[in-house]
Amino acid sequence: MESEHSELVRTWSAALQATSGSAPSDPINEHLLSWLVHDLAHALTTTPFDVDAGARAGAALAATDLPVTDVVATSVPVLWALTGPGDDPETVRRMSLLLAKLGEGFGIRRQMMFAPPDSPGAAAQRMDERFRVVFDNAAVAIAIGDTNGVLLNANQALADMIGVPADDLLGISVYEFAHPEDRDRIRRLVYERLVPHKQGTVKLEQQIGRADGSYGWAAFSITFVQGQVGHPDYLLAVGEDVTEQHRMREELHRQARHDLLTGLPNRRQLLEWLDAAIRDAGPRDRIGLCFVDLDRFKYINDRYGHGTGDKVLTAVASRLNNSVAGLDCLVARIGGDEFVTLVPPPVDNERMAEVAERLLGALSEPILTGGNQLDVSASIGAVVTTVEGGQAEALLDAADTGLYRAKNRGKAQWVLHTMPVDDGSEPDPVDGGGPTGGAR
Repeated sequence: MESEHSELVRTWSAALQATSGSAPSDPINEHLLSWLVHDLAHALTTTPFDVDAGARAGAALAATDLPVTDVVATSVPVLWALTGPGDDPETVRRMSLLLAKLGEGFGIRRQMMFAPPDSPGAAAQRMDERFRVVFDNAAVAIAIGDTNGVLLNANQALADMIGVPADDLLGISVYEFAHPEDRDRIRRLVYERLVPHKQGTVKLEQQIGRADGSYGWAAFSITFVQGQVGHPDYLLAVGEDVTEQHRMREELHRQARHDLLTGLPNRRQLLEWLDAAIRDAGPRDRIGLCFVDLDRFKYINDRYGHGTGDKVLTAVASRLNNSVAGLDCLVARIGGDEFVTLVPPPVDNERMAEVAERLLGALSEPILTGGNQLDVSASIGAVVTTVEGGQAEALLDAADTGLYRAKNRGKAQWVLHTMPVDDGSEPDPVDGGGPTGGAR
């Protein structure tokens, strides 16, 4: 049966043939292997989860005339290709359980076919040996722990993730390699929710400590397993290193909130800052916004070209950002030649005057680019307002209104608008301004 997994089937067939050391009397039927692969792949994605697909595959393998030695160990890494690097933790967990069942099914079928009657203890030992093959050869991290969080067993993949020998993990608490910030969440989800209910699975994506002192990211599915008669309950954890995926998500998050040209935060990031300031503000907290717009920037684009204009914007962004360094201000580019500086609490008119003067002063020297010496100035509309219960867009609109008032006064001006204060007090007057005087 030709399918999307045909290449995997051929790889599996070749690997199984090689375990015999010579051509078997009954060559592996690729048609059979294709159906087994299809069954396993189907079990990875369907609900409810058909874990017995693994046992069926193991039993079918045992029915061939291949030697027992290394059949399961050979099959595990080949079949792991049914998962991919970006698969979610649930798919990884299912694959691990399917392969464990494959080893179990293989062992049971071989015992039924060839082994003499045996004690239950010996049969269980052989099944444990089959599980051990899957456990040791799995490409994902697998750990077994007691219900208090002490590791009873860990495979090489988990040891490699942490950077220690597997034996060093035995007997330690899971909290020893969990990041301090994640420990409370682990306790709540696993030991206060999963363990008391004695059933189910929880999923975690958390930081994981490495032997070299660094932290990576790992995604785990942790399942409560009820022990058989005479044996304690335990937790089965299956996970994978997702450090690179986490880094990529963080980079995408950063790119979505930063201006590609200047590297400054963009409008989206600014609004999130404002929303956070509004959410955390007390009743008397005031914030300030300086809306900066370059004067006659269109002339630079028209006269020298957009390439030069982009270099000017980059230089302006750097100067504005550096001018308020140390004042705990946040500078963003929100579009075109418009920039906004957020001044967090505590804010009064004098502080806003200082910020506005610094921003204008940052552009007092010409910008040199492409052999040209360009004079650049800006107008600033500033606003000081109580923030509790406000709206981010409304605050930006207020600063924008002040900007138009500043532009009407000429180049390199700033205008400060102080919105009413809830306690009825009057704002302090502003004595200074831009190079030709500020206004309130």
